[in-house]
Parts: sequence; C-alpha cells; structure tokens
Amino acid sequence: MHKFFFSVFVYFFILVFISLGSWQLVRLNWKLELISEIENSINSEPVDFSGENPKNFKKVNFRASLNNSRLIYLYSLNESGKPGFDIINTIVIGNKNFLLNRGWIPKNFKNKNFDISTPNLTGILRKKSNKNYFKPENDISKNYWFTLKDEDLLKFTGKKFSNYIIYETHDRSSFPKAKKIGANISNNHLKYSLTWFSLAISILLIYLYFRKKNY
Repeated sequence: MHKFFFSVFVYFFILVFISLGSWQLVRLNWKLELISEIENSINSEPVDFSGENPKNFKKVNFRASLNNSRLIYLYSLNESGKPGFDIINTIVIGNKNFLLNRGWIPKNFKNKNFDISTPNLTGILRKKSNKNYFKPENDISKNYWFTLKDEDLLKFTGKKFSNYIIYETHDRSSFPKAKKIGANISNNHLKYSLTWFSLAISILLIYLYFRKKNY
C-alpha cells in the first residue's frame, strides 16, 4: 500500500512539472509574437499623431512647440556606460501634455541650449515605467533627476503629463544623441520550460531505478 501511494505521489509531481514546462512553451510563443509585433511597429513608417490614443512602441510624426525654459535633466548612461543626462522637453500635442526625450548629452553639456529649428518631429511612444528601485530621490532644486515621478513633475512644471513618453528618433551627428528604442523584453521561457521537463525526466528515472531495485 505504501508503495502504491508513493507511486501516485511521484507521478503527480511528474505531471505537475510537465504541465509547467508546457505552459512555459505557450508563454514562449506569446512572447515571440509580442517581440515581433514591437519590432515591426518600431521599423514601420511613422503615422501622424494628434495626441489621442497613444500606443506603446508606436512610431509617430507630430508637431509641437518645445518649452526649453523647463528642460529636465534625467541622469542616464550612454551605450558605452558613460554618465550623462537625457534631455526631457515638456511639449503639448493637441491639448495633451507629453514628455519628449530628446536624447543623451554628456554631463558637461548641462544647461546648454538645445533648441529645435523645426516643429515637425518623429518619435516612438513608450509607456513610462514606474520602476524606481534603489534610485535616489530627485533633486528638483538643482534639476537633477533620477526618475520621472508624477508628483515631482507637477512641482517642477505645474503640469500633469501623459503616461507615454515620446523618444525622438532623429539621427544627428551632434548632441543630444537619440536613444535607441528596441524590444528589450526578457524572454527566458524556453530555459524555464527545459528546466521543468528536465526535472520531470530526472524524477521519473530516479523512480524507475529505485522501483527496479526494490521489486
């Protein structure tokens, strides 16, 4: 009787691990489709944007007048790991307030003039991340930012902004250097799936070994 219940116990966990491995394969397929959709959106032709119905990773053309009197300097590293700032402009599209990430500048370029000669711009919409783990508090008085917290933005500008930030995509030789936007989404589902299946196979082999030895 004890052997029977032990066998049921072992087969139950084998089925659980197989189910978990199969679920990770489903998630893998979903994640691959999502990444493909994002990459297609980023590489597509931009569409005219009036401020309505923003969508994550949507590539857009828009007209806006930039407020350079309230530039926000967001601490950031460039692709080589050099510290500097992302320049953030406050803009109005239609009747909605947006933040425009113009790109990266070195630290010694802070407070320089970065006016744009044309109101016609192209960018990619990204939903603002609320993650700010282990980041220092913003120093609003010195215009030194680590996160774009809504309450700090309201104090600094007196305005509320969309949850979507527009990243300018203009490829210029001078500063600011536009941020490269891609589908940087973690995709470890295949690894997780293989782990669950490996556990199921290992338990089965160990069980068969002890069963053969004891019967």
